[in-house]
Amino acid sequence: MPISSINPATGEVLKTFEALNRRELEEKLSRAADVFRAHRRTTFHDRAAMMNRAAEILESEKKSFARTMTLEMGKPINAAIQEAEKCAWVCRYYAENAERHLIDEPVATNATRSFVRFQPLGVVLAVMPWNFPFWQVFRFAAPALMAGNTGLLKHASNVPQCALAIEEIFSRAGFPEGAFQTLLVGSDTVQELLEDPRVAAVTLTGSEPAGRSVAGIAGQQIKKTVLELGGSDPFIVMPSADLEAAVSTAVKARTINNGQSCIAAKRFIVHGEIYDRFESEFVAAMKGLRVGNPVVESTDVGPLATKQILDDLDEQVKVSVAAGAKILTGGRPIEFTDELAGGNFYEPTVLADIPKDSPAYRDELFGPVASMFRVTSFNEAIELANATTFGLGSSAWTNDGPERERFIDELEAGSVFINGMVASDPRLPFGGVKHSGYGRELSYFGIREFVNVKTVWIK
Repeated sequence: MPISSINPATGEVLKTFEALNRRELEEKLSRAADVFRAHRRTTFHDRAAMMNRAAEILESEKKSFARTMTLEMGKPINAAIQEAEKCAWVCRYYAENAERHLIDEPVATNATRSFVRFQPLGVVLAVMPWNFPFWQVFRFAAPALMAGNTGLLKHASNVPQCALAIEEIFSRAGFPEGAFQTLLVGSDTVQELLEDPRVAAVTLTGSEPAGRSVAGIAGQQIKKTVLELGGSDPFIVMPSADLEAAVSTAVKARTINNGQSCIAAKRFIVHGEIYDRFESEFVAAMKGLRVGNPVVESTDVGPLATKQILDDLDEQVKVSVAAGAKILTGGRPIEFTDELAGGNFYEPTVLADIPKDSPAYRDELFGPVASMFRVTSFNEAIELANATTFGLGSSAWTNDGPERERFIDELEAGSVFINGMVASDPRLPFGGVKHSGYGRELSYFGIREFVNVKTVWIK
């Protein structure tokens, strides 16, 4: 089946690719396994030189890569440029720190010498999403390649040009052919890849159903997995907070990447003492956002990535409103009459008075739709924040010391940001709890996910 790149702002088919046939897929698998045996024996110095070169390519050609991202999945062009820059950052981070993260760790025992050694596992399959088409891949690939593994990328089918561009970056950087390869295949091929003995492990960023499927298949094969799944991140604002900063950050946190981010703030939990002011300023700011062509630098919110995502979001809002939720602004798709007539645009939306049995209360809304909740106490804020099956990120706004410590201790999430927006950073581990997945990316935790932690004992 052909794999098509479609501009979500216009509906235009940009380019079509043929999926790999059986022979081509076998060749790539064999090459990945063969190259691993040589790549694992290269020095950290040599790997770092190649990874730094990848960073240079990303930075020098960031506008070109950004345009590819924007045309394929609708990310505003300035955000796409920043994504390319961030990928260069993670490449440099692991070029500088991989050897230190994986150096032998001595342990005092009754042996003459004993230590822990970290060795690469082999071929790692990455099943990646479209929403951050470069960043999601590089935050896996940089540590995996620096650890001595080789990588196979099964990217989302709507971003094939991004996938091929990433493979080319690593090739131009000097990594041997086969060290990192893109597989233009459908999702129906993932099980076959997972069951192939040459694939040692898998990392997936995506939906909860996709994570369950991949984890189940990999579990049958006793293969290591790292899963970064959905999120319904709380954004909690208490009376002592800097309200102006909280409001401006809340708008950015909800609409980053057109609202299509696992760690975007989705549920805004505001204390009653300041709720009315926060709601008024937040709604006004959301109304003021400019929706339009993502290649135009002044655009704040571009299209959703696919027509199906637009339809699903619209249905979630309609069902929530039918259940009793109130629309404070937005609430419907936008139909342009110019060159954007075929685009997947949705109004920045704020919902309030949301009943418990509605999608806006319990589900992840993947688009520029904010759910607002009024609480009367700290305990109620914590209870509501944790009343979800997800546990990826969380943001809490307070200048009260004891409140801050309780948020850090009691929020059920992989990360807690106090007076700031949740964001990934190469220096810090990233991942979730509950149905948001397991394992960690980034930092030294991330590079140690796909290694054999080998105990060595010498008499």
